[in-house]
Amino acid sequence: MAPVFSHGDLRLYLLSLLDESPRHGYDLMQALSDRTGGTYTPSAGTIYPRLAKLEDEGLVTKTVDGRKTVYAITEAGRAELAARAGDLEGIQAGLADSVRLIADEVRGSVREAMKSLRADLAAAARADGDAAQHRASASSSAEDAARTDSREQLRRADALVAEFRANVRADLRTHVARGGALAASVIDDLSRALDEAAHDLTRALRG
Repeated sequence: MAPVFSHGDLRLYLLSLLDESPRHGYDLMQALSDRTGGTYTPSAGTIYPRLAKLEDEGLVTKTVDGRKTVYAITEAGRAELAARAGDLEGIQAGLADSVRLIADEVRGSVREAMKSLRADLAAAARADGDAAQHRASASSSAEDAARTDSREQLRRADALVAEFRANVRADLRTHVARGGALAASVIDDLSRALDEAAHDLTRALRG
């Protein structure tokens, strides 16, 4: 869920970015994306009309620098920022909450995927263990059948791992492509869960 600026909030946030330093339009769009952890990336059709209105109100000025138009805050713009300092703090707190929510949702999805993978791998390992016991007590023909079953279970395990890898990779790429934040802690959780799944599988195979 991307953060949504209510009426007037984006206007105020643009002023706060320009208060830090003069910027051109693309720089403002990139700054908004960076400050929201990639959860909100406005279009040029969103940014430039607001900049034009701020200029009409005397809150920003613009100058042409080569092929770029650079916007800067005016004293009147700084006065508006000072008058609405409380509103700006509320906007920033809301954006921070949205970024944390995105990170929590991704971590939860990864944990659920890891839980399912561990269950599938444990089932495959148990099936392989059952086949091994059957081979030890059966005749040569039964051993051949058990080996065939084990190879089938191995193919099944390969398919499960490949499907999991494809699903997780697609989910992560889709999330990032849509502008979602992907915190390092999420990948750390993924790494730990995979290590745990590998340990569970090794322990199950050893009986």
